[in-house]
Amino acid sequence: MFDFGSYFTAELAAAFLTLAALEIVLGIDNIIFLSITAAKLPPALQARGRTIGLAGAMLTRIALLLSLAALARLTSTWVTVLGEDLSGRDFILLLGGLFLIGKSAMEIREQLHGGPHAEAQSGDRKYASFWSTIFQIMVLDIVFSLDSVITAVGMTKNVPVMIAAIVLAVIVMMFFSGFVSRFVDANPTVRTLALSFLVLIGMSLVAESLDFHVPKGYLYFAMAFSTIVELINLRVRNQMALPAK
Repeated sequence: MFDFGSYFTAELAAAFLTLAALEIVLGIDNIIFLSITAAKLPPALQARGRTIGLAGAMLTRIALLLSLAALARLTSTWVTVLGEDLSGRDFILLLGGLFLIGKSAMEIREQLHGGPHAEAQSGDRKYASFWSTIFQIMVLDIVFSLDSVITAVGMTKNVPVMIAAIVLAVIVMMFFSGFVSRFVDANPTVRTLALSFLVLIGMSLVAESLDFHVPKGYLYFAMAFSTIVELINLRVRNQMALPAK
């Protein structure tokens, strides 16, 4: 008879909860990118795009976990450039960071020139391809999740526990992605702030690829502080828009 008590130990439970929390926290930047990318789709396809994108992202993370041997080889040196040792992980972080910076910069430029809202009002808005959007979400999730997967491998060797933590984190992100998308889309300044966060994250990924470690706590503090300031600004603007009594 299978003894559940011997399998689900306190140590495994702690590892599961820790990994799930880690995946959720590190998934915040993923949700921001997902919300902005899905907003390029026709309104009727945005919810479906977010769901399929997150489901695909979950599969890519599980695939990374199941490729533990390949994942371990990613940390070994591939080439040395100007005295800097670069591994497969470094190349992924570098390319992903540069893509994120470029993508966010183009989005900010588009918003400065009117953006999707101006196009929607004129009736000339061009929507992105559904599957190309899903592909972007899945590819960027590999970059976003690489560090968290490597950390997970270091915390526990129990693959089912790691997979369960990823599934739980994705379910939580699916639940909140719609709210985040609607809020970002309804507030252009919040959208600009979110894009600025992606530039910051992209720069940190490039720095990580060059062995310059940027503590995640600093990034999250800066993002949280900026978000609080923006929420106060939203409140002030809404109060100023109310008719005087």
